[in-house]
Amino acid sequence: MNTKFDELLEFPCRFPFKVLGLADSRLPDMIVEVLQQHAPGDYSPQVRPSSKGNYHAVTVQVTVHSKEQVERLYQELGKLDLVKYVL
Repeated sequence: MNTKFDELLEFPCRFPFKVLGLADSRLPDMIVEVLQQHAPGDYSPQVRPSSKGNYHAVTVQVTVHSKEQVERLYQELGKLDLVKYVL
């Protein structure tokens, strides 16, 4: 990834990750597990179901310290089987 997060953000900062995935009760725990590996902290994911209930949008605020950390989290969260998109 060659993003411009370093130009747009002042680190460290709180950064919202929104993960869209299949409606599965394991999804928030899987997301937090990835976050703990790359940005240890205390997380309280907010889960919103889609209108038809097939998908969940999970939002988590993460304290990030660098552009590379943000990019790594996008990549690692995107690798989860239940995840469709990371915004």
